Amino acid sequence: MFFIEKLKNYISLIKFSHTLFAMPFAIIGFFMGVRANNQQVNYKLFVLVILCMVFARNAAMAFNRYVDRYFDLLNPRTQMREIPANKLKHHAVLVFVFANIILFVLTTFFINKLCFLLSPVALMAVLGYSYTKRFTSLSHFFLGVGLSIAPIGAYIAVCGRFDLIPVLLSVSVLLWSSGFDIIYALQDMDFDKKINLKSIPVRLGFTKAKILSSITHVMSIILLIITGILLKPESYFYYTGLILFSLLILFQHVIVEKYGLKKINLAFFTLNGIASLLFAFFACIELYFF
Repeated sequence: MFFIEKLKNYISLIKFSHTLFAMPFAIIGFFMGVRANNQQVNYKLFVLVILCMVFARNAAMAFNRYVDRYFDLLNPRTQMREIPANKLKHHAVLVFVFANIILFVLTTFFINKLCFLLSPVALMAVLGYSYTKRFTSLSHFFLGVGLSIAPIGAYIAVCGRFDLIPVLLSVSVLLWSSGFDIIYALQDMDFDKKINLKSIPVRLGFTKAKILSSITHVMSIILLIITGILLKPESYFYYTGLILFSLLILFQHVIVEKYGLKKINLAFFTLNGIASLLFAFFACIELYFF
């Protein structure tokens, strides 16, 4: 019973369900690689890519909770998180972080040499975000960089090289995730001001922050359109997924505009997760079958 309770606390700590944000794009990157190399799916490699995603995200999320534990204790919205609520000891969380870092690096070793050599760079990107809110309002874009590694990393796992199309996909993920993180940060604007943490809402205010979030999402969709054109002009399934993705992103902004912060979880978590899953489903059909 104790083990189960601890396991639940760790799953809650890393918000495992939020893996749906970046994981679908990693799968798209994987199938882009399969298509580019004109090869069959290597299921062992696919599992290794998924494990890399899980380990990297576990490390990043747990490290963020570890680094922000004092802020979380002060913020009424976050006081019941696992570390401030004393459900998990901070030193145990740090051990968890290092365990996932080791597992991530080991997994990249079994993928290919380039992935292994780039693993420290990936870790710096996903872990470094946790400190950015202390010195720059652009912290949301550092988060975006961390998530954007997923598709290009999966592509490199298959092909062992960089290419333009997966890089464009990664940049679109950067803009998409940065945009929804700006929306999410709206709810902590007053608290961040009080303790001198940096964010776009603190810097620009509520209304301008929402406008910037909309701009990043429009730019993300434009890049996804360009990606589809370069992939194959008549990518019908790809564009079906992109239309659904775009509509859900638009709906996210409509919810925030209409309800403010009252339904931020619906706008941030539910819609983004559904949007990425739907887009990945249709994009992978296009990549693998057509």
